[in-house]
Amino acid sequence: MRIETASARVAAGLIALLAWIGLAVQFVAVTAQVGSVTEAVWVMLRYFTVLTNLLAALVLTGLAVGQSACRSPRLLGLLTLSILFVGVVYAVLLRGLLELSGGALFADTVMHYVVPSLVPVFWLLFAPKGALRWHDPVIWAVYPVAYFVYALARGASDGKYPYPFMDIPVVGLPSALATVAIILILYLAAGLLLVGLGRWMGRSGGVS
Repeated sequence: MRIETASARVAAGLIALLAWIGLAVQFVAVTAQVGSVTEAVWVMLRYFTVLTNLLAALVLTGLAVGQSACRSPRLLGLLTLSILFVGVVYAVLLRGLLELSGGALFADTVMHYVVPSLVPVFWLLFAPKGALRWHDPVIWAVYPVAYFVYALARGASDGKYPYPFMDIPVVGLPSALATVAIILILYLAAGLLLVGLGRWMGRSGGVS
């Protein structure tokens, strides 16, 4: 199936809707907690989960309305790899650390499980893949590297780190940097696997 088809646009629209709903519910929950709309936005933008779900919502909305720029194989590869890591890192390092209920639990489920599961399926079914290059994962890695620099800088400024494995006053700088380095290495390795799968599917008659 090709990404220009009506079925692809409908699928993109439905996943985008879920991402927007997850973000909206999280926004309401955070606003109720901090008591300020602007503070809620600032708090949410601290998290890779939120930023990547926002990227998914924007790109998939663009696909749903027929924006050709959103059909880029490299953009879709970046999105797929990054949202997949949202789910994996959460499952391995973060699940169960917070007691959640109500809207916060719903948003957590959507952003850490539902969207990270559906986007890779969409990529497998619809995304153009044959044009992916072996060095694309290096380019994609700019996104998490930039995020880690940003998050650590924010943490150094206000003492609030988004994730426990990055909390330098608690775990120490060497441990935080080591965990980040491991995540980036795994990100690059998974990116190479994604490119390899895409190129194989492109050659074997899959979506190209």
